[in-house]
Amino acid sequence: MKHTILWLSLLLFGSLQGQNLPTIRVSQVRTIVEAHDFQEIRVNVPVPTAKNPFTDVNLSAVFTAPNGEKINVKGFCDDQAGKLFIIRFMPRQTGLYAWTLSWEQNGKTQKVSDKFSSIGSKRKGMVQIDPAYPWHFMWEGTKEHYFYNGTTCYWLLGWKDESMIRGVIDRYAKTHINRMRVSMNARQNDGSRWSEPMVKESAKFTFMLNPWIAARPLDLDDPGFDVTRFNVAHWQKIERMVAHARSKNIVVSLIFYVDGLDHGCDPFKKAKMGNEDEKRYYRYAISRLAAYSNVMWDVTNEYHLFRSEEWADKMGQFIRDEDPYDHAMSIHGHGDFPFRKANWVDFTMFQNWDECADYKKMLSYREEQAATGTPKPQVNEEYGYEGHYPAWGCGTTKVAPGRAAENRIHLAWQMYMAGCYQTTGERANDGTGAGKDTGGGWINGRGNADMILFKYHDILYETFTSLEWWKMNPAGHLINEGNLCLAEPGKQYLIYTMKPQVILQLDDQAYQGELINPRSGEKWDLGEVKGPVFTYPSDLKKFYPLDGNWAIRLVRK
Repeated sequence: MKHTILWLSLLLFGSLQGQNLPTIRVSQVRTIVEAHDFQEIRVNVPVPTAKNPFTDVNLSAVFTAPNGEKINVKGFCDDQAGKLFIIRFMPRQTGLYAWTLSWEQNGKTQKVSDKFSSIGSKRKGMVQIDPAYPWHFMWEGTKEHYFYNGTTCYWLLGWKDESMIRGVIDRYAKTHINRMRVSMNARQNDGSRWSEPMVKESAKFTFMLNPWIAARPLDLDDPGFDVTRFNVAHWQKIERMVAHARSKNIVVSLIFYVDGLDHGCDPFKKAKMGNEDEKRYYRYAISRLAAYSNVMWDVTNEYHLFRSEEWADKMGQFIRDEDPYDHAMSIHGHGDFPFRKANWVDFTMFQNWDECADYKKMLSYREEQAATGTPKPQVNEEYGYEGHYPAWGCGTTKVAPGRAAENRIHLAWQMYMAGCYQTTGERANDGTGAGKDTGGGWINGRGNADMILFKYHDILYETFTSLEWWKMNPAGHLINEGNLCLAEPGKQYLIYTMKPQVILQLDDQAYQGELINPRSGEKWDLGEVKGPVFTYPSDLKKFYPLDGNWAIRLVRK
């Protein structure tokens, strides 16, 4: 790896030693960087002079892009004693970039400049909203459309052996799970808080995440966080997780609190919410992680339980202002979403459980967003996990098999057929530190060969991505009542059957038909299908009974 070394000790700081400024050395890691990767500028400080390197030093740089655009980027301290600072920058154009770094300490500012080249690559880049089809997402780098297919694994960082974390990510990639919800800050005694008692503290796994230096890191309720000093080892672990996910084209939704109401997770409480210390927490995360293209921001989980709407709005805008790249972001709440019009919100996120999040409800969310005049993707981020039976949900308490994998995938199909998206989660009852000790599911991501939910999601993913789904809209007016249809009329149709007969209004074009079993992935060629009305099964000599939920794909020949 080629470094450009810039010695500053005499040139810049030699005359200021009497003012307690350190000798530093600046190194640019690479002279050529692929677009949507990142450049790293390191500032080594052999003998630090700052009493607190996380508060007493301001490191930043201005990057000038090939088109003349100037991007301001903040740096961060990457050593507990203050011996290393880093600035990361993600180029999004190709060509020559120039940068000027500023080191500020004790009221004095010193600068140094250099250049590097950005070259083209096949990197996917960030996930952003598609400007042409704003109900949907796309990869900025390749312009491919991104089919949001997520899962929850709040305590993925709780695995002490990081090979476990990489194994979880690798398993997700095999079934096209391409987004995962991960908390950077969370504390819990065990999974009993969510009716998952088989997930426990163990030699392999911990619920105690410590983003700050803690006087008592294993104390559940009173860790004694020093909110002015970050736990560098924890943040380096986050980076390694994000980097491995990026190598698999998996987006990481980074959550700042899970759950802030509980135990010692939130050192600020409502009395200090939004103060300079809390802003420093958000700023540090952005400075360290925003240069990774596969990041999304979740302002917090369950904001309504421990924060106000005013805080959420201000902190969301704060992230938007601090992030030099405008990563996609939102906030996790409940069955409503009061921030639909906010300019910091890229997509709306709901927590609406079970059949309260069926096709009709998700369609109503989409219609409510349309009424604002600003279409945005609609996501049900949490609707009850596989095999998960707490005493809350939609209506009456669910009991097995009310949230079996078959029920969860049926709801997922309905959400996608409404032109919306969802995040799911596997069962956790095989345990961590208890039971078979082969699982953890939606709590920490680990699964085993007995878990089948993601196999169903793989089939769903393959079905939708075989079509230009982002061009299709809910088309209930074209199909008989009870069945669901997405359509780009005259070009492509996707049907999800909930009745034993399908009647679809077509045109006079000829279509190639295919029947898909959403549970097994088996496919049957239906041959040529013509309008003006398509009726299944009576229009075909060879047919299969619709004894459950099926998918039918029609593409114009």
